[in-house]
Amino acid sequence: MVVTMMPLVLGLLHITDVMHVQVLERLDHIIYDARLRATMPNTRDERIVVVDIDEKSLSRVGQWPWGRDKLAGLARELFERQQVAVLGFDVVFAESDSSSGLGTLEQLASGALKGQTGFREQLARLAPQLDYDGLFAQSLQGRPAVLGYYLTSDRQGRTQGMLPSPALTSEQLRGSPLRATSWNGFGSNIEKIAAAAPAAGFFNSITDADGVVRSLPLLAEHQGKYYESLALAMFRVAIGQPEVHPGFANPTPNGAFDTLRSVVLRQDGRSLELPVDERLAVLIPFRGPGESSGGSFRYISASDVLEGALGPAELRDAMVIVGSTAPGLLDLRVTPVGRAYPGVEAHANVLSGFMEGRSVVRPDYATAFDAAQLIAAGVLLAVALPLLSAAASVLLSISVVALLGGINAWLYIAYGLALPAATAITMSLMAFALNMGYGYFVESRSKRELAALFGTYVPPELVDEMVKQPDKYTMKATNREMTVMFCDMRGFTAMSEKMEPQELQALLNEVFSRLTQIIRNHRGTIDKYMGDCVMAFWGAPVETPDHAALAVQAALEMEQAVQEINKMHRDRNLPAIGIGIGLNTGLMCVGDMGSNIRRSYTVIGDSVNLASRIEGLSKHYGTSILASESTVHGASRLVWQVLDVVRVTGKEQPVAVFRPIADKAVLSPSQEHELSVWQQFWSSYNARNWTQCEVQLGHLAASNPGCTLYTLYVARVAELQASGRLAAHWDGVTRFDVK
Repeated sequence: MVVTMMPLVLGLLHITDVMHVQVLERLDHIIYDARLRATMPNTRDERIVVVDIDEKSLSRVGQWPWGRDKLAGLARELFERQQVAVLGFDVVFAESDSSSGLGTLEQLASGALKGQTGFREQLARLAPQLDYDGLFAQSLQGRPAVLGYYLTSDRQGRTQGMLPSPALTSEQLRGSPLRATSWNGFGSNIEKIAAAAPAAGFFNSITDADGVVRSLPLLAEHQGKYYESLALAMFRVAIGQPEVHPGFANPTPNGAFDTLRSVVLRQDGRSLELPVDERLAVLIPFRGPGESSGGSFRYISASDVLEGALGPAELRDAMVIVGSTAPGLLDLRVTPVGRAYPGVEAHANVLSGFMEGRSVVRPDYATAFDAAQLIAAGVLLAVALPLLSAAASVLLSISVVALLGGINAWLYIAYGLALPAATAITMSLMAFALNMGYGYFVESRSKRELAALFGTYVPPELVDEMVKQPDKYTMKATNREMTVMFCDMRGFTAMSEKMEPQELQALLNEVFSRLTQIIRNHRGTIDKYMGDCVMAFWGAPVETPDHAALAVQAALEMEQAVQEINKMHRDRNLPAIGIGIGLNTGLMCVGDMGSNIRRSYTVIGDSVNLASRIEGLSKHYGTSILASESTVHGASRLVWQVLDVVRVTGKEQPVAVFRPIADKAVLSPSQEHELSVWQQFWSSYNARNWTQCEVQLGHLAASNPGCTLYTLYVARVAELQASGRLAAHWDGVTRFDVK
């Protein structure tokens, strides 16, 4: 299952941009492009006409740029004789036209010919005809004309010409910036021409990482203001110039940036929403291949318009865009439907989509949708594939891929939603391939090897858990924090002298079987049996965060089990037994160790030796269970009683030892009182206040007659008082020199 989930994790990392995979992005583009080409209408929109500054026009009229007098004639022909509805320019008029020589004549009139009154009068009569910029501006004045300009980004933020009024003002926004394309410069039209046209729009496009133009921004940001594109400006002029309003995706601002779901056009109480993506862009709804041969729009050579080759009103009510397909004018783009696609036709396609109410957009929830389909498909495959046969796995995987592709195509065709599909489809195929490969070539072999490797050392229950992730487990020695237990049977020597060998064997087997089962029930691993002692550890080979708590719980149940065994022994006239358990938690080395003749999966280290020493001290303090402070920290649900601070053989660092009293939830009032008195004694003991020690120990011994611990400390305090061992070096640590 984990192997099958790997592609899901990779897919989620990709779509959240934690680990961007360019191959998946490119595959998404390929799927989108193929789907676009397959669903293009391939019909002509007669409402939109491209007046083309083509090679024929450049040959007959002259190289670009043309004099503005010719452009004025072009505009007059289109507005007056052809009666077009809207005229847009996919070109910019960023510099004044000096081709008429008016500037030179004016310099002469104010210079060398200043005294020639007749020259000045003649110049005044000719100036209006020689002011080509003025002629062009006059041809646009009061007409439904839309100028074009471009936005730029560079370090200097250079600007040229005059920008139109922004489409969205700060008053219409909610104080947060939008995730629009942003530019710090522009190249726009000279003021005389810009002031004559009622509208203007930028003609920038968005080029994806693979160099393909698939979308056009409807709005773009410059110095905190948002300007409209050429297609949007032409559409607004065509329908009466409605106001532009933001269509927010969320009722309230969304973090540092706000999000628009649409551009809303409002007029006379009516609204029209144009969906946009988070960049305030739309995907270009290409109708078909570009240029005149593509058949999507009517192309007319600009020279034919200038020469009056069209019949009167032949273009009545048409929306005309003046642009260029001449390669030398560098307005060709790489698009999904052509490698040299005219930029002017990209705007025509968007305008056509607006007129038909047809738009294609990647919605703001595209990433969430991708994550949802990834998780749904990934979890389904991860759960189902390991349980299915090879044939059923193939059928399920094909069905999932077909369903993902079908939903994606339906949403695109029915609702114009361009949602991602490549990551989910690739993830599904990878999940199938990995599951098949892992299931048939890796997993079965790994499980057999793991069972053979650990089966003789580890409880079968843990082996079953380990084979689910066999790659995590090896016999290689590692250092790991674990808890180790030594459990010794008390009175074994005396029993061995009085019992027959078979009886002794049966007794040991009975006791060890019961104790071993308890250890296994609490996820412990039996290390070895050493005569009348059993050694176990927790935390390996399966990592167990609560290893100390499990070991302590096992010890308590072992203590209870021995009491039950002794009850049965009394009924059968068998000798009673006792146990001493030592527990320690710490860093130890675990792995397969031994000789080339015999090896075992075991633990070694200073922490292991300390557990053995602690077990040996349990009888000294009259308790069945004795644990180090590190184990106590890992079993905090219990109430513990500190018994002493000891220094054992082979370890110079003092160690505090404790015995468990009860679970915190079931601690009785009498136990709580006894612990309170003991804590007072312990404070007095460490402060060397022997008088208080005697009083407190008296209370404890009186309420617990025969208690080994309190008897021990009564004798120890008396000895300390009598011997006068109150030197400064005494630190309350008890030294044990016997192993």
